[in-house]
Amino acid sequence: MAGIISVSHTDLAQRRKKLRRQRQMRIIQAIWRTFAITSLALGLLWVAVQPVWVLKSPKQVVIKSGNQSLSDETTQSLLVLSYPQSLWRIEPAAIANSLKKQPTIAQAIVRRRLFPPGLNIEIQERVPVAVTQTPSGQNQGAGNKKVTIGLLDASGAWMPLEKYTSLNPTKKLPNLRVIGLPKQYCLYWTQLHQAVSQSPVKVIEIDCQNPANLILKTELGNVHLGVPGPQLSEQIKVLAQMRPLAAKVNSGQIEYIDLKNPEIPLVQMNQKQKLTSKTPKNI
Repeated sequence: MAGIISVSHTDLAQRRKKLRRQRQMRIIQAIWRTFAITSLALGLLWVAVQPVWVLKSPKQVVIKSGNQSLSDETTQSLLVLSYPQSLWRIEPAAIANSLKKQPTIAQAIVRRRLFPPGLNIEIQERVPVAVTQTPSGQNQGAGNKKVTIGLLDASGAWMPLEKYTSLNPTKKLPNLRVIGLPKQYCLYWTQLHQAVSQSPVKVIEIDCQNPANLILKTELGNVHLGVPGPQLSEQIKVLAQMRPLAAKVNSGQIEYIDLKNPEIPLVQMNQKQKLTSKTPKNI
């Protein structure tokens, strides 16, 4: 029994000694980890405050729209940045938000670039689908009204013409024209544009000046749609069904096509003749 007790005490002593060594090793490892992390953080901080990580001029900023890089002049016109300033003090999210406030930019992504130091910016421009002609409120009663020219995208966002052409000097403008104040078409523009763009009948102009009568200038002649509403899509469909009319009647003979009631289309002739049909395919 004495031998067994002696062995047990020895074993316990060795185990306690082993545990003490393990605790000491863990403490040493924790100290080294803390030292390594602190050294790394201090090293990164030292690197970050070095003069090399400074935005000194607009040439260090690259803005791309698709695969095309914008010129230095365009970059300066889009960004309001002070130079020089630390690259790390620049907030990419704030710059992206300021770019999205530009009327011609729908989305923007801003990233810091370390080698060489600078900013990489990717923008998604709005694609215009129509040229707008907005009469100036100050001259509406005058004989020669001043007109503000702008652009609309498919969502109804308005862009000044000068802003768009400064970014895209070589791109062609849309053929579709929209006449009227934005408040006269903004509520139903998305629905109207979708219907018009999908119609086989070419629409050249949309006149929204009269709130009680939306007028389309088409290859068939002027089309009166009345007060814009939920029936817009149906009216455009009926207009497409009336396309064979061009082969039967000279467009110069048509004063206008009345689609205020799409179930009963009316063709007003210059000779004061009226052709009606409940089935426009038979016109």
